[in-house]
Amino acid sequence: MSILYIGKAREYGGEQPYCGGILKFRLPFIHYGLDVQSMAQGAILSCTHFGALVVMQQVLGIPENVALFMVAVNGAYYLWHTSFGDPGIAGWITAGIPLYITYLSAYAPGVDRVLALIAFQTLVAAFFVVLGVTGLAKWVIQHFPISLRSGILLAAGMASLERIFHPKQPFFSQYPISFTIALLASFFILFSTKALIYRKKHNWFKWMAGWGIVPGYVVGYVVGVIAGEVTVPTMAQLSEKFFISAPIGEMISTLTPFGIGWPGAEAWIAGFSMALVAYILAFGDMLVLQALTKEVNDYQPDEFVLYDPTRNHLITAWRNILEIFTMPYIVLSGPIWAGASAVVANRAMHSDRKELDSYWSAANSFNLGALVLFCSPIVLILLPAKIIGFGITLALQGYLCVYIAYDMCTNNVQRGIAGTMAGCIIAGNFVHISPILSGPTLGLITGVVLWAILAPEDDSPHILEKGKKAAETES
Repeated sequence: MSILYIGKAREYGGEQPYCGGILKFRLPFIHYGLDVQSMAQGAILSCTHFGALVVMQQVLGIPENVALFMVAVNGAYYLWHTSFGDPGIAGWITAGIPLYITYLSAYAPGVDRVLALIAFQTLVAAFFVVLGVTGLAKWVIQHFPISLRSGILLAAGMASLERIFHPKQPFFSQYPISFTIALLASFFILFSTKALIYRKKHNWFKWMAGWGIVPGYVVGYVVGVIAGEVTVPTMAQLSEKFFISAPIGEMISTLTPFGIGWPGAEAWIAGFSMALVAYILAFGDMLVLQALTKEVNDYQPDEFVLYDPTRNHLITAWRNILEIFTMPYIVLSGPIWAGASAVVANRAMHSDRKELDSYWSAANSFNLGALVLFCSPIVLILLPAKIIGFGITLALQGYLCVYIAYDMCTNNVQRGIAGTMAGCIIAGNFVHISPILSGPTLGLITGVVLWAILAPEDDSPHILEKGKKAAETES
């Protein structure tokens, strides 16, 4: 239920009231009411944020208290989007996480690795600024070959799955029972054809499935406690303090340009292709957001929710820039968290106006729910199963990337180029020929050369679209 909305009513079919221009600023109670269910969903799904904590500890060697504060601040940064008129629930550039890990792992642990991350994330922010403001983003995606796009997605998916099943990783080695059950439950709920039938037949299953990966995480947590793989905090630990610690000084001095300086030329050159890969993966997420927004508008014609790619680019760039100067973030700041955005869209589409006064009530309330990450007792309860939550995220991301990569190819030449390019991206990071010839660079070069020699003329998306329209006209 939306509570305490005392603002101006909107016109039928118009936008929810706001202040400002392209950045449409909205405040709770004044421009929308808080939505209790969306806030609860945001609080529970914030457990997935701990995946970033695991990565930062493993790859960057960051102390847990520092990494935990970074995770909480990153969650708070999501409010930049929904508070300033961008309808998406923001997130990471998730599909590339395994690629970022293998790329950064080629650098020496410590300062060198952090400097490589600073260069890489700065270049990602630059891509969002330049391509968003100039409008080149649409042209790039329209002309970027399908085989190369598929190769990047396939590399991300395979790298993700390789990490899950690697014997040195903690997923199956430390949590064999709880992680296996959590993973199977998540895959069944999200991808099984039987689950689709159960959704139609049983309201309780439909309700549970609407929480995304949360049921799998909860099942894994409970099984982990029973099997002795997850340790629940004591009451003494839970009552020790209410807020998490805020080691801002340590974070700034050890991780930012203010404390360790700026990267050298090699890190900038090597990071360029990795940043390009990250941006291409992020653009796919933007297309998802555009489709979700259209669906919301179709279901609820009394309110118009506007998705503006330029605004989305600018806010995403701003989040990356903020993190560069406060806490370089290995999973990056992306334009959308697809799963959470789908949850919010579903809430907006299937609620009447007595339950939800506006789309923005659901979107902003969801992001406000993630602020529980600053609350120490809640964090202590969720933290013991952080590996389970991160593992589910990696496995589902790998599955999605692989089948989307194969699905977008229309012939065996494209599939061959994509597979060879993906293998080169992954293997290149492990071999690490030189700081400049990184895995993404070798993979992109390999893909471009093969595409130039082998690819058919219809390998670009805009050419395929013209062909479809011509066929429709003839028929």
